[in-house]
Amino acid sequence: EMLPSDAEPALDADDAKLSAQPGAAIVMPNAANEAKRIGARTMVQLQQNGHESHGAQDNRCRSGLREQLVAARIGLVDDGLMTPCRITGAADVAAITAKPYDDFIAAHSVIDALERVALRHGERNALAYIAAPDLALPAQVWTYARFIADVRRAANLFARLSDGADARVAMLLPPIPQAHFTLWGGEAVGVVCPINFLLNSGHIAELIDAAEANILVALGPNPELDIWSRVPALRAACPRLKHVLAVGGAPDALDFDAQLRAMPGDCFTFARRPQRDHLAALFHTGGTTGAPKLAQHTHGNQLHASWSAAQMDAMDERDVILNGFPLFHVAGSFVYGLSALLSGAAVVLPTQLGLRNAAFMQQVWRFVERERVSVLATVPTVIAALNGIDAGDADLARVRLLLTGGSPLPTELAVAFEQRHRIPVRNILGMTECAGVISIEPFHAARNPGSCGLPLPFTTVQATRTDGTVCAPDEPGVLRVRGPNVGPGYTDARRNAGTFSDDGWLITGDIGHVDAEGRVFVTGRAKDVIIRSSHNIDPGLIEEALLRHPDVQLAAAVGEPDEYAGEVPMAFVVLKPGATITASALLAFIEPHIAERPALPKRIELLPALPLTAIGKVYKPALRARAIEHVLRERLSRDAATQGVQLAVLDEAKGLSAAFTVNTSTAAEARTAIARLMAPFAIAYRVEP
Repeated sequence: EMLPSDAEPALDADDAKLSAQPGAAIVMPNAANEAKRIGARTMVQLQQNGHESHGAQDNRCRSGLREQLVAARIGLVDDGLMTPCRITGAADVAAITAKPYDDFIAAHSVIDALERVALRHGERNALAYIAAPDLALPAQVWTYARFIADVRRAANLFARLSDGADARVAMLLPPIPQAHFTLWGGEAVGVVCPINFLLNSGHIAELIDAAEANILVALGPNPELDIWSRVPALRAACPRLKHVLAVGGAPDALDFDAQLRAMPGDCFTFARRPQRDHLAALFHTGGTTGAPKLAQHTHGNQLHASWSAAQMDAMDERDVILNGFPLFHVAGSFVYGLSALLSGAAVVLPTQLGLRNAAFMQQVWRFVERERVSVLATVPTVIAALNGIDAGDADLARVRLLLTGGSPLPTELAVAFEQRHRIPVRNILGMTECAGVISIEPFHAARNPGSCGLPLPFTTVQATRTDGTVCAPDEPGVLRVRGPNVGPGYTDARRNAGTFSDDGWLITGDIGHVDAEGRVFVTGRAKDVIIRSSHNIDPGLIEEALLRHPDVQLAAAVGEPDEYAGEVPMAFVVLKPGATITASALLAFIEPHIAERPALPKRIELLPALPLTAIGKVYKPALRARAIEHVLRERLSRDAATQGVQLAVLDEAKGLSAAFTVNTSTAAEARTAIARLMAPFAIAYRVEP
């Protein structure tokens, strides 16, 4: 039951007497009319607030909240929480889907759902922020009452700064509490665009402009994470930006935390109430280069993906999830974030660097024990790291589940983790375009090797052939999904072609199949497929074989250009600490494990680390660039006319390309030789000068 914090109104004596009695014992005539009267009075107050002073708004907010609290506590109104569902298999999903949709999703918007959770679980922890990787320092804690108050304050702040216009909030924040206040508060009053702060200033400016943002919230000057240095260039390049707020403060910017404290936290000072079909957020996708590509989310998309994930994971208010993912990624925001918050669970944020904080990771199991973590949120590269970290005598008895997604889960990696730590692993398939979730392996079902689990309730997943027809069970094809989690498309509708169909399907680009029980299997990405002389090779087959070796920590297979076959498979490998196996020995090891002779890698290259995205996914374009560079440099060395030619392989908006720089004295001869060299390759290139 929610009790107001020190920033919220206390119940008076009469209210307290009423609220102390069980709601079921109260019998009042015309209770429904009384609830309507309270709701109507509150709405009138909200409408009046737009024409009142801040102090008058604050007084009315407090009065309205008190009436709502009393009404809920004496049984005049239900707190309206969504009802949890136990999912053990496809039959349970079908039973949920057979009922009216409102039985599954009762809330009208994300903020509506969070308000209901806070009403029920006000004194439970919502967020716990580990500011530094020091076990002697306690986490900073927000109860649901304090959390929802700060979300309201953020919404009121953005409404005031927008001055009657729609709030369009861009966010450049690491995974810290203020990021949650910004995201959920911004969605309550407008549209939020969380942006990857690791991008260069030019790309960030393009995203801010494409999102039509009028407010920017960014991390101020910080010795550990430099985001603020990009802000001056963003201000100059983005004329729509009217206000810039700095978390932690900064010169020439509004102090986000100070502004937040000045806002009322016990109600909203604006009348806008978003509905399920209203736009909530814009999430960028399509990698780190190229023109802005913003996927639209409605409140309904986010609610469906997050609540469905919570049911698949059997999440409830007793859970504590370790979520180190940034909120510019749907995993941090919805798969591992909102899903927990809608359940009344606690979200632990492990420093502003998240799981990239090496000092935190060295002590991760101690922090898991201290914070009583029950669910671990990961990607496969994090699992590989955890497999190499000894838990010692840390008590992990409360940890019931490890969740992973973002890239295919190698079976050997999952098995190794389960055997070492005795914690079950469950896999997730999702996309930015559908709020992060398509299918999940249910917690209450056994893990099926290679499976991404069952589609969410009210969601259909199909594998399709090249002619668009639906594949038979277990027949591979390109996966597509349709359901309430699928967003309305990109802000630039011209980019919907090939991804969003007119009849509601989202084409994922994943290669996989659906079995007879409805489980979804992903074997690779359509664009990741290695095509050797018209023979399609799934890179996952090579990666699985390499990960069988006990000395291999990570593996990634890509296509390497070849004059005759178009491309041939090769693999990059990171060995475990202390391992000394050679590339040739690894090649000999995997040969019997790869049934298709064309899929045997032409070569294996050992690296100290693989290039990763901000959330720990292997960034294969960088590996393809390295493979292309290896081949082209070798070919350049064969021809006397190309001696001294400089080569760079670039990751550009239209894909990978090669840039050659030649000596002026031999330019004509070198250009001819380069043209001859590049003729067999389907690689864009240019020669300078």
